[in-house]
Amino acid sequence: MGIKKKTKLKSLSQGRPPTTKKPIQSISSKATRTIIRTHHTLEKRRAKALAEGDEVAAAALTREIATQGGLETYQHASLIGQRNDRGGDSSKILMEWLSPLSARLKEQASRGASLRMLEVGALSTSNAVSRSHAFQVERIDLNSQSEGITQQDFMERPLPKDDSEKFDIISLSLVLNYVPDGAGRGNMLLRTLKFLHTAPPALNDFAEWFPSLFLVLPSPCVSNSRYMDEARLEAIMESLGYVMVKKKLSNKLVYYLWRLNSFNLDRVSWKKEEIRTGKSRNNFSVVLKK
Repeated sequence: MGIKKKTKLKSLSQGRPPTTKKPIQSISSKATRTIIRTHHTLEKRRAKALAEGDEVAAAALTREIATQGGLETYQHASLIGQRNDRGGDSSKILMEWLSPLSARLKEQASRGASLRMLEVGALSTSNAVSRSHAFQVERIDLNSQSEGITQQDFMERPLPKDDSEKFDIISLSLVLNYVPDGAGRGNMLLRTLKFLHTAPPALNDFAEWFPSLFLVLPSPCVSNSRYMDEARLEAIMESLGYVMVKKKLSNKLVYYLWRLNSFNLDRVSWKKEEIRTGKSRNNFSVVLKK
């Protein structure tokens, strides 16, 4: 019998195994999806074992994840998924939504007054947002794959000392679903509030859009979860002070732009409550505690 000791995951990186450094060739679309799904499944099982204090099971799952190629293989598959022939990168949707502001954003940038974006879980420095030159983008990821991306855990990033270190928009594209449990996802959403400006930029045509959160999730997180649907997600976000500005649903992904509209709200608790039944449902949830 292995020794069981309760383990609390304090950061996102603590829930991930060490990365591997094996070179990877281009892979098929089917193989890409398989790698991503398998990695998420193993990570969730590993996080559960850690939470239950089952160190033997957690170690075995860590080895299995490493055998599959680890975080680096997962990131490689994700990068391939961003190619235009595989569906493209999610930031294209954001830039399409912001197209009415494009000229104004670039004008601001040309005057050295760019709006600031924090891209969490960044995989590339050449996605649509980066190519637009509409924002001053700061990119972070747990396992940086290129120059221009800082290796950093968002949950351990130092809090802003003043407004100059805050952002006008945060991108969490296929990041929230990687967090292994509902409480961790709730904490991540809460933490976004600390990094966003508490007022819109001093331009009237920007007030409808910023400060904001660009959130992208796999569609089944809201369409096929036991604990989450569209109405519940919107209610959770509104309890944090966000209002929905834009939404796009597809078979694979859901895209949202949420504007931070209210501040200093009384915190509302959201438990992990079943709202759908059925064996085919997934367990995606967001838990918030007072």
